[in-house]
Amino acid sequence: MKKSDKKFIDRLIKKDKKSSENIYRLSPDSFSNEDIIKGIEVLLTKKITMSEITKKFEKEFAKFIGSKYALMVNSGSSANLLATFALINPLKKNKLKKGDECLIPSLCWSTSLWPIVQSGLIPKFVDIDPLTLNISISDLKKKINKKTKAIMGVHVLGNSTNMDELMKIVKKNKLYLIEDTCESLGSTFNKKYLGNFGDFGTFSFYYSHQITAGEGGMIICNDKKNYEIIHSLRAHGWDRGLKNNKNNFNFINSGFNLRPLEISAAIGFNQFKKLNRFKKIRFNNRIKIIRKLRNSSKWKNQFTFIDPIKKLDPSWFGLPILINKKYKKNRNKFLDFLNKNGIETRPIISGNFLNQPSVKLYKLNKDKEVFKYSQDIEERGFFIGIHIDPISNKKLDLLENKLLKISEI
Repeated sequence: MKKSDKKFIDRLIKKDKKSSENIYRLSPDSFSNEDIIKGIEVLLTKKITMSEITKKFEKEFAKFIGSKYALMVNSGSSANLLATFALINPLKKNKLKKGDECLIPSLCWSTSLWPIVQSGLIPKFVDIDPLTLNISISDLKKKINKKTKAIMGVHVLGNSTNMDELMKIVKKNKLYLIEDTCESLGSTFNKKYLGNFGDFGTFSFYYSHQITAGEGGMIICNDKKNYEIIHSLRAHGWDRGLKNNKNNFNFINSGFNLRPLEISAAIGFNQFKKLNRFKKIRFNNRIKIIRKLRNSSKWKNQFTFIDPIKKLDPSWFGLPILINKKYKKNRNKFLDFLNKNGIETRPIISGNFLNQPSVKLYKLNKDKEVFKYSQDIEERGFFIGIHIDPISNKKLDLLENKLLKISEI
């Protein structure tokens, strides 16, 4: 694209009108003009379906993370679906069988859970560690039995559990591990990227995540056979792109249609090049926000913040905040106040997922097990965004003035 054309498009691209200093959004406008232009360039070719940019993005993503293979899909949810269905696929050696159990933290997202159910596996919930918001190692050990065959780990908001301890459990019990890393792209544990410890790692490029393609996701693995399975599952069960045969309509497997658009790949790939810069800015913004609150004359220990575990270099997605018990009764009224006064909030993931109506619908907690720490997070927790631009002093003042109002509500 010519420079003159880019300048013309720059003028056409509308700026985010909600980026006022009186509003603190979960995620402000995350697209640069360059990101948009990359998408437009694909549109202008009229070849918008998955193609060369997608392949290049996959290759560079795998190289960055340190995995042998990466496969782009249309969402992080689809990545979880592929990973789970790969474990039960007839082409997989030692495949899982209907009725096998898969452990999953009770603090999770819906599409971390539902692929387990949809594939015929039985989800077994594990409580979380309140210091990390991630799966509790001690409760995990208690839940393992002869039926346990896999773990769906969820790395929460850039943090993780102790991966050394988790991998000891995985290896000792010969379990499959899927790492739902949709909220933690760029985080490393002991200098190894999250998502690259287990059999599969999944990532999301949804709008508010570490990088965005609007929608989109990636799944990684290190086993060639696993890669061939997810590759065929992604697009109708085809072997197209895997083997040099003349028959483009050779179906070797069952399948879905979870392919990304080339437009998403172009935007996501351009954002991916800026991941380390975004990570550093988010890291510094988090420190500034917490420091501003704790150093305020209005600070009365209203909140507790979640720190990264030892050996973790976090790539923060959001800032989880726990309301201290003295103010717990004010939570709903307080969050309503924040959202009405320009501070956008949301639950930590979806809270204790055992409280969701769909769990009752599918009878996933017949024993009515109580998950103490997940429930506490639901009752005291919320999170605000951490942005990819350096936070201004006015934004810090806004957060100080509104968040610390909880003691007056």
